[in-house]
Amino acid sequence: MQPALKVCGMARPDNLRAVAALRPDFLGLIFYPGSKRYAAPTLAPAEVATLPAGIQKVGVFVDEEVAVILARVREYGLHLVQLHGAEPPEVCAALQRAGVAVIKAFAVGEAFDFASLLPYVGSVDYFLFDAAGSQPGGNGTTFNWEQLQRYNLPVPYFLAGGIGPEHAAELRNLRLPGLFALDLNSKFETAPGVKDAEQLRQFFANVRIR
Repeated sequence: MQPALKVCGMARPDNLRAVAALRPDFLGLIFYPGSKRYAAPTLAPAEVATLPAGIQKVGVFVDEEVAVILARVREYGLHLVQLHGAEPPEVCAALQRAGVAVIKAFAVGEAFDFASLLPYVGSVDYFLFDAAGSQPGGNGTTFNWEQLQRYNLPVPYFLAGGIGPEHAAELRNLRLPGLFALDLNSKFETAPGVKDAEQLRQFFANVRIR
């Protein structure tokens, strides 16, 4: 099955519109003040409300309180939340009970134990596998995707971490158990939070099955 496409770290209204015109499946807004792509100061809810129907809006949070997350969900009309910190399964379940779909992110290193994900099964809708780095996300580095051949859980996942234009051919032919979507961020930027829409257009065309 062809993976869905998510562009994360949107932070400017004009750039948001340009990328939305490419019709990715998901657009991600980061609500973590420590991020260079923090969306709240530069993207008003009214700008996000104009996105075309069919694009799922994802809010990214790091160890935030459930009440704050739900307030952002209502304010920006988010369809999913992506948790990029050390959030326990109980937080994920609380958000699901509130009617919000949950993506839980994990940094994958060489010794990653997929059994550590078992407590989250049933409390999340998706996992997201990223490369380890100094920041919770957007570090621009990849990890060994072959590790995901060992994945055998029933939760589909987003593949993130340093995916760039040079990976299009490899990703088009990638067959990994559980792979649901590709998450694109820093490798398509001209500045933090500003995506190169033409690079994304070419990548979409190259990675999508024609």
